[in-house]
Amino acid sequence: MKLTTRSRYGTRMLLDIAMHGADAPVSIRDIAKRQGISVKYLEKLIRVLRKAGYIRSTLGAHGGYQLTQPAAEIPVGDVVFALEESLAPYTCDEENPCCPRMAVCLTRTIWDEASRAMYKKLNSFTLADLMRDASLCPKNACHISPHAQD
Repeated sequence: MKLTTRSRYGTRMLLDIAMHGADAPVSIRDIAKRQGISVKYLEKLIRVLRKAGYIRSTLGAHGGYQLTQPAAEIPVGDVVFALEESLAPYTCDEENPCCPRMAVCLTRTIWDEASRAMYKKLNSFTLADLMRDASLCPKNACHISPHAQD
């Protein structure tokens, strides 16, 4: 159950928007600069996160991205689930059999349980929880806006 850059970078992007977009939309270029992620890659993630309903865009000279709901209402596990095509530790199921032993596989149950446990733990944290942890950033590198908790 390895998280890909999609979920790691997508979560960082949403957190950046939460921390800097309380008063005005955040530009993708500013996010890219702060997070050290290419604009092109962020654009791919934005499409997924907009479709999932986590961010909205504003056009124009002062446009950018903002969260559609408070950070306290966005569970990290749901964000990861939206960004990852699959976090199952195996790729087989009834619609996509990957090995001839699928029907008698004795280990699938434990992998299912492990996957569910991981999502449950990730969903025990929200973006707001991560924002509270921003004080742990070295030399206040996270640059929290004064309204970030709103």
